[in-house]
Amino acid sequence: MSEQQQQRDEDILKLNQAMLESVVKGDWQAYAGSCSPELSCFEAETQGLLVNGLEFHRFYFDLPSESSSAPSPVTVTMARPHLRWLAETAVVLSYTRLTQRLINGEPVTSRCCETRIWQQQQGEWKQVHVHRS
Repeated sequence: MSEQQQQRDEDILKLNQAMLESVVKGDWQAYAGSCSPELSCFEAETQGLLVNGLEFHRFYFDLPSESSSAPSPVTVTMARPHLRWLAETAVVLSYTRLTQRLINGEPVTSRCCETRIWQQQQGEWKQVHVHRS
């Protein structure tokens, strides 16, 4: 793999990690900024239906936060990320998402498998599709 290809891969992984962290922080502006307005997804919350647009996700960002004054720390890790470039302007990123947090004072790690498609649109990388199981 060339240095340029390696840098390209690292850039996509950083973008995806920043997007995941925006979800953990509840930062709607950062999340929406990383997505195409026509984002499509299959997720457990969609109950097997294909959902288009950002409004579905906005609902979860608008939910009230935990009642405790100091929210517990949350760490999100992409385990074994795999990139498949479809073109210079489109890439499929698949990985297992590990989420670590405290629940009732006990450390808990949950996992799900995710595939995200990123596409360069008007010079910026945007997430255009998510499949999470």
